[in-house]
Amino acid sequence: MLTVSNLSFGYGRKLVLKEINLECEPMLTAIIGPNATGKSTLLRCIAGLMKHQGSVTLNGKIIDGEDASRFVSYLPQENGTPIALTVLEAVLLGRHQSLSWRVSRDDLDLVFCVLEDLGIEELATRPLNQLSGGQQQMVSIAQSLVREPQVLLMDEPTSSLDLYRQIEIFNLIREVTWRRGMITLVAIHDLNLAARYADRIVVMDKGRIYATGDPSEILNPEMISSVYNVKADVYIDKNDLPVVVPMVSASQIKKTKMGHCGRFLDAQLISGNK
Repeated sequence: MLTVSNLSFGYGRKLVLKEINLECEPMLTAIIGPNATGKSTLLRCIAGLMKHQGSVTLNGKIIDGEDASRFVSYLPQENGTPIALTVLEAVLLGRHQSLSWRVSRDDLDLVFCVLEDLGIEELATRPLNQLSGGQQQMVSIAQSLVREPQVLLMDEPTSSLDLYRQIEIFNLIREVTWRRGMITLVAIHDLNLAARYADRIVVMDKGRIYATGDPSEILNPEMISSVYNVKADVYIDKNDLPVVVPMVSASQIKKTKMGHCGRFLDAQLISGNK
């Protein structure tokens, strides 16, 4: 069990996270919410990368700094400029805590197993800095998985991937989460990907937890209107999964009502003309 208790974080007097309380079990939890609502900051705090108020515990033990790095694998949205290593060497670095001066056969087998799972084994000998952005993202995901963490934190892991790869990656993340009994938290913008793959959804709004629960309970027109300021329809598909169909934002509705055509129609209705 990963427990976040009364966690707050701010820059100066500006609070970004406000008294976050969250309990996460071994499953895939999607963290959703508008831009700048604190999703990425929350993941960095859990990973022990930012000094915060409150506590983060794993199975009752406080984890922070070095302790967090032993149990938690964090994949940021941006990984910076790739270094001059091959893909194999870069992914092996994910095993740095168990590596000695000699790379074991078990470590190599694990790396190749993850590369095969991701469908990028043919890139093993390619220099990392010669790969496309999408390929580099796949390598970063491999590096996170090869650490075999108890807690896996991923910030928009498929942001630079095409639709085929997005589905492939989320299938793999869900499978690995259940197979290894990991606690996986993924910050994601796509509500329909969250609905399809997450066991649980956490909605953040203005630095606070707005709601948590099953996707079919959380994803509804009222929540989307309140948090995202967007009008949307939500229906249940043949797999009993909610599907979100955005219609129009509240600001667009307001502009339409205040536009020339809107004023003309209102005048016609008021005067009784059809």
